[in-house]
Amino acid sequence: MSQTRVIVVGNEKGGAGKSTIAIHLVTALLHSGASVAVIDLDLRQQSMGGFFTHRLAWAKSASADLPMPIELNVPALGKLEPDEAMAELAAAFERAESADFVVVDTPGGDTALSRAAHGRADLIVTPMNDSFVDFELLGQVDPVTLDLVRPSIYAETVWEARKAKAASRGRSIDWVVLRNRLATTEARNRKRLEERMVALARRVGFRMGPGLRDRVIYRELFPFGLTVADLSPSVRPVPVALSHIAARQELRALVLALGLAEEERAAS
Repeated sequence: MSQTRVIVVGNEKGGAGKSTIAIHLVTALLHSGASVAVIDLDLRQQSMGGFFTHRLAWAKSASADLPMPIELNVPALGKLEPDEAMAELAAAFERAESADFVVVDTPGGDTALSRAAHGRADLIVTPMNDSFVDFELLGQVDPVTLDLVRPSIYAETVWEARKAKAASRGRSIDWVVLRNRLATTEARNRKRLEERMVALARRVGFRMGPGLRDRVIYRELFPFGLTVADLSPSVRPVPVALSHIAARQELRALVLALGLAEEERAAS
């Protein structure tokens, strides 16, 4: 898989927006002309797998030509013995060797399959809500001074994945943390959190990038299996407003921040 770039969207905190980020990255990459394979390791919720099932059904009913990813999900993965599940996951990655990208959506928890996927990553994307509740999985702060004390459990998971990748493949893993669903208020809390994020980034080596705001359009399009990247004169299941243009620009900024823009890939 030397030419295939593996993107793992991970965070052990549920509700951080992992699936939302994953499906938007996939559709943005598809519309850039890339071939994309997807693996949904959230075996219980299957949000990304469900999204592309909806997408196929909506495209057929609307006679719309929508780009689709290569789905590598193994339906019985959660029922297999650990060794068998690991073998199936490895086989799924091998089936993706002809794709430009593999995007993996992970569960909001620590599982062996999720850790294995992190170890295969070239890029880990970690969305987090703008809250110390979410930050606690990345770093621990002193309850009195709010000074950063140490990296926390998910940062340690990424650290182990980086060590494993360097040992087995001689390459590092790029890690980007997205401050997702930014609120328009609580400026003082945001500043405090940002200062701790900067301190932790220096300590454990991640980059910070822009996430997606909490916009209605993202939720409106999900049942159709669509994102703002799909909207066009022929693909318009909901009325289009100026806010949708802002949402597309937001997604574009995210893709650029992750280094996934078409012109950047062509130049590499």
